[in-house]
Amino acid sequence: MSAPRPQGEKLCVLHGNSLPEGADPVEGERVSVDAGGVFPVEATDGGNVVGIPRHGFDRSIPAHLVDHRANIRAACELGCDRVLGLASVGSLDKDLKVGMLNCPEDFYAPEIAPSFYRDPRGHSVPGFDPDWRQIVISAWASLTDSELEVGGVYAQTIGPRFETPAEVRALAGVADMVGMTVAAEAVLAGEAALAYAAVCTVDNLANGIGDKTLTVDEYRRGRDRTAKTLAADLESVLPALADGLPGS
Repeated sequence: MSAPRPQGEKLCVLHGNSLPEGADPVEGERVSVDAGGVFPVEATDGGNVVGIPRHGFDRSIPAHLVDHRANIRAACELGCDRVLGLASVGSLDKDLKVGMLNCPEDFYAPEIAPSFYRDPRGHSVPGFDPDWRQIVISAWASLTDSELEVGGVYAQTIGPRFETPAEVRALAGVADMVGMTVAAEAVLAGEAALAYAAVCTVDNLANGIGDKTLTVDEYRRGRDRTAKTLAADLESVLPALADGLPGS
């Protein structure tokens, strides 16, 4: 199997739990794409921007069962050439405070190795696209009142469970935040020649970082608060990013 290639110049927004439940950052027609996965990929086609909910519109797909290959293939087939990944993360450092937005510059995911290939073509150098990432950062700075923290390392674990305090201590030595999706998307997007950058909402302190044991309810409360900020920012940022502005 070969990696897909972009079929147009649209923006793809790959989103998940960092937005309010039921929210769709893209207005348009609901479509279904047979992208080679077990199930069709659900998406919203808004003309020059496409939204793909990685967990499904009903959020019924847990992190470890997300079909990242199908999502990236669908982005290509729907005419996209760049991806803005939106994701919820836990902070591995108290200085990365709950409620912040962050645009990571690198990721740590030694056990996450998806590929479209079964031959040496999968031997690639992954990462966020630097030019596209800078456009995203510039858009947030010029079009929103939010402070987008720039930099830091995203660590991806398999999920769907949260990490133990021992795992968090180990990850904190190499990363600043932890999630379950972004690195896999970035690797596959790179193989597909899609520019990929991420904006993460810091929704909780990772388990063991705070004074108390993390609970799912605490995570949900933090997620719901930060989601409102992200949703408001996207109303200003997405039209510009869909046009390739600013800085392009």
